[in-house]
Amino acid sequence: MSQSQIEKIIDNACDEDFARGDVTTETLIPSSLAGRAIIIAKQDGIMAGAEVAKIVFVKHDPTMEIEILVEDGKKVKAGDVVMVLNGRVINILKCERTALNFLTHLSGIASLTAKYISKVEGLNVSLADTRKTIPGMRILEKYAVYAAGGKSNRPDLACGVLIKDNHLMALSAKGIGIKEAIEKAKTNKSKLPVTVEVNTLEQVAQAVEGAPNSILLDNMSVADMKKAVDIIPESIKIEASGNITLDNIREVAMTGVDVISVGALTHSAPALDFSLEFPIQQQAKE
Repeated sequence: MSQSQIEKIIDNACDEDFARGDVTTETLIPSSLAGRAIIIAKQDGIMAGAEVAKIVFVKHDPTMEIEILVEDGKKVKAGDVVMVLNGRVINILKCERTALNFLTHLSGIASLTAKYISKVEGLNVSLADTRKTIPGMRILEKYAVYAAGGKSNRPDLACGVLIKDNHLMALSAKGIGIKEAIEKAKTNKSKLPVTVEVNTLEQVAQAVEGAPNSILLDNMSVADMKKAVDIIPESIKIEASGNITLDNIREVAMTGVDVISVGALTHSAPALDFSLEFPIQQQAKE
């Protein structure tokens, strides 16, 4: 995750809110008014996005002094002060909503990720995200998963070969089966790892013949996952995905898979609520 990528996302978000100015704040608040504001957690959860929120404020006002009291990846309780800001009130107010949007969204993802991880505690399995992300926000959403202890899985289409069901369907029209598709995928110039997605035990057996780096069990029943784990040699990593919830993830993990990927971490995480408040009366600069 590069600084330039983060700043591009932040710039786009700021442009949505105050590229044309803030008519309310600029009308009511003297430009000389200085003050102290705090950001407070309204719910229990896991913090993520504190550094992103800080960049929002500092990019707009480099003179603003910001103290992060709860770092990303740490637990937060309702009522905790997570950040303190000292600077010009006009700039704090302009950036308020954009900064809070990042905090609430990313902390929501981190909090949901932590809940999933807690369900598989003690088991030898890792939790991963997917590419089911909000367009333009992927790098930050995957960071939030990572901050909570999850694994950032497949950031884009160039990081590895993933043979999905639609690839196999298209190839089947030419008489190319799963084993042949895997063998063809292994010829990629970058020698990237090859993963094949399957959803039946018959496909599992065919995939094993092709010896990919990993096999993704997609939307399979727990019973079939157990059988698949018995079929697949230890040299091939096993990933489970599809319809995995907080209620069934431990049962899935106990089948013996190596990785469980959950799209809900990024596409369905509820926001974690924060608010920005001015706890003391502000005084204008002399």
